[in-house]
Amino acid sequence: MENFIFALNATIPVFIVIISGKLFIKLGIIDEKWTSVSDKLAFYVCLPLVLMVDIATIKVKFADNVKFIVFCFLVTLAMFFIMWILSAAFVKDKTMVGSFTQGSVRGSAAILGMPFALNIYGNSGMVPMMILASVPIFNAFSVVILTVSANKYNGGQKKALNLKTILKSIIKNPLIIGIMVGFLVCLLNIDLPPIVLKPVKTIGAAGVPLMLISLGANFKMTDIKSRLIPAAMASLIKLVLLPLAFIPLAVYLGFRGPSLIAILIMLGAPSAISGYVMAKEMDNDHILMSNIVVLTTLFSSVTFTLWIFALKSLNLL
Repeated sequence: MENFIFALNATIPVFIVIISGKLFIKLGIIDEKWTSVSDKLAFYVCLPLVLMVDIATIKVKFADNVKFIVFCFLVTLAMFFIMWILSAAFVKDKTMVGSFTQGSVRGSAAILGMPFALNIYGNSGMVPMMILASVPIFNAFSVVILTVSANKYNGGQKKALNLKTILKSIIKNPLIIGIMVGFLVCLLNIDLPPIVLKPVKTIGAAGVPLMLISLGANFKMTDIKSRLIPAAMASLIKLVLLPLAFIPLAVYLGFRGPSLIAILIMLGAPSAISGYVMAKEMDNDHILMSNIVVLTTLFSSVTFTLWIFALKSLNLL
């Protein structure tokens, strides 16, 4: 019960901000033009800065954690490839493939993950190393999948897939640029001075509230009905099936305690809010993505608590 209450305290504020977005647009404080501009700001500025800073400022001892980092890296690759293949094969509406795939796989450590690690162990434990091993892959693969699955290639008037154009779009993507700059700073062991780090963090931090308000402002109950089945399936995969598939493997390989919590966060955290803005800005089904974000955030309080309970009962945490 304690973990459930803690989970609610982590997720309810997210819903309050989402509902605020709907309230703001009803009151005329913001409009659709504002949400369009805020989404662009989040996608082109805030998200790349967050990724760059998160990667650039992680201080890890690779030699001491090779097994954990390699596991997170390979599992992330496996999840994306498996879900991309399954989505392409079984999702009838091909314009949904990009959002369905990233919604099923890509999670957010910020909403439930990091707070849970802090609550259980008093520090972030292995979460930063999980972020270093998986988050760049999450974002890079999302860019690739959303680029290839864009409506212009899969919608009514299909354009032919052009490898050169796709590669150019991927390389120029602001998230990819943020990841590359972050890795460069990290590998060169450059310490960013406070005069640079503080304003960059401040601007980057604006991204999540902007995205949540925009999601709420654009959210319609009719959209839930029209995409309920694919959104529910993606949510089930994200919160239940992926942890069920890979947690036993992690246990078999000897991961326990903080390492296992970090792996659970990677596998079972709710879908990342940034996926909504990425889907919208990259011409994918952002409505489906918004539904997946809402459903996974709503039900993750229950599923995450049950996973914690099960792992504690087995003396694995």
